[in-house]
Order: sequence, then structure tokens, then C-alpha cells
Amino acid sequence: MSGTPFVRVVDEGAVRTIVLARPEARNAVNPEMADALRSAFVDFEANDTLRVAVLWGEGRDFSAGADLKAVHAGEAFRTGVDEPGPLGPTRLRLTKPTIAAVAGHAVAGGLELALFCDLRVVEESATFGVFCRRFGVPLIDGGTVRLPRLVGLSRALDLVLTGRAVSAREALEMGLANRVVPDGTALSAAVALAQQLAELPWACLMADRRSTVESQDLSVDAALRFEIENAQSLLSTLVREGAGHFVSGAGRHGQKV
Repeated sequence: MSGTPFVRVVDEGAVRTIVLARPEARNAVNPEMADALRSAFVDFEANDTLRVAVLWGEGRDFSAGADLKAVHAGEAFRTGVDEPGPLGPTRLRLTKPTIAAVAGHAVAGGLELALFCDLRVVEESATFGVFCRRFGVPLIDGGTVRLPRLVGLSRALDLVLTGRAVSAREALEMGLANRVVPDGTALSAAVALAQQLAELPWACLMADRRSTVESQDLSVDAALRFEIENAQSLLSTLVREGAGHFVSGAGRHGQKV
């Protein structure tokens, strides 16, 4: 275990758990915490032994977003156009999977941190929302970009314009949540999912993740071309190897190869 007073890092095998460790402030992010959070993800991306990251908030809440008390006190967040995201990692383009383990409130910037991750494992009593609408604070950590891509423009505008609370069940229905789990189990469920991903054929998983993510900004024709170009290095060896596993019976009925 390593990290700072506000962000802890736990590495177990190929899985890194990044802990928002400021429960007394509902894991609201101040500038020091934002820098530590970004460093934890940058190091994860650069570490070849780590495959999947889980982001979790210690205590009752995932995160209440930016620490508005710190903003009011004049503490300097990185809000420049060419600077990192104010809450730390939100302008990074990672190549490896990330999972948010959400309990309690993931609101305002906390929602944006959850949206930064590929997947969201959410406890039954969790709440999402653009609560910063109430205070006149804009979304500047990717919320207006990532939310419509996940749930569609109409639903995103409903959340962004009203700032209303969204339950875990509604989040699942609209595609904001990927899994809903019993209260108290988001972290263990997210880590178990991360371990499952880390054990799958990795080069193929990484290639398919890249094709899926990068194609969102392309036309259909360009995306189809990118998909096959991105898989070229796998076709001569890994695909034939995978086909051989299938023919031999490996991997059927959900079994691991």
C-alpha cells in the first residue's frame, strides 16, 4: 500500500485499487488530492504489471466532487485549457480498463470521476447527480462529454440541466451503471470484476477496447477501417491460436482458456 494522506494505492497482482481517502469531507477533492489522484493513474498506465484499475471512495460516499471550501479559500485547481483536469485524471486517455466502485453519493465532480472510468459497479443505495447545478458550478471534468456518450443526449440533458438525483436502479436502466450490487459490496465486486478482466487474453482485450473507445469519434466507414487496422498485429498469430483453443473445446460454456 502506498500513496498520500488523501489518496491510497493498493496493488494486488494485476489490479490496482485507488482509494479516495478523505471520508470526513465525503471524499471531496482539493488540489493536493487531485494531483495525487492523477499521479496514481499515470503510474498505473505506465506500469506493465498492472492491467486494471479500480477507483473507490472510502467511507459512505464515492465523492462529492470538487472541494468548494477549497475553491472559496482560493486554493489553486488546475483549470487551464491545457492543464490536467481540475480533479486530477479526467483529461487522461488511458489504454487500460478502469472500474469505479460507487457507494453513497457520486455527484458533481464525483459523477465526473465515475464517468472517467470504463465501468461502474454501483451499490443499491448509491446516488448520482449533477448537484453542482444548485451552486452555479459548471462541469469541467468531462461530464458534458462522457455522459451523453454513455446514456444519450436526451437523458444527459435531463441530468445536466435539472441537477436531479438519480438512483442506482435508474442509473442501470439508462446505462450509467453497469452492475448494481448490495450495499457494502461495491469494492469487492469491482475488484473481482477487475481480476476477471485481467485474466482474459490480454492483447486481444486491449485491442478491442481501443477499437471500441476510439471509434466513438469516427464515421462508420472510418471506424470499420480503424477496427481492422488495429487488429492487424493479432491476426497472424493470436486469432489462429484463439481459434485453435475453440476447436479443442477450451473456453466453451464460460470456461477460462
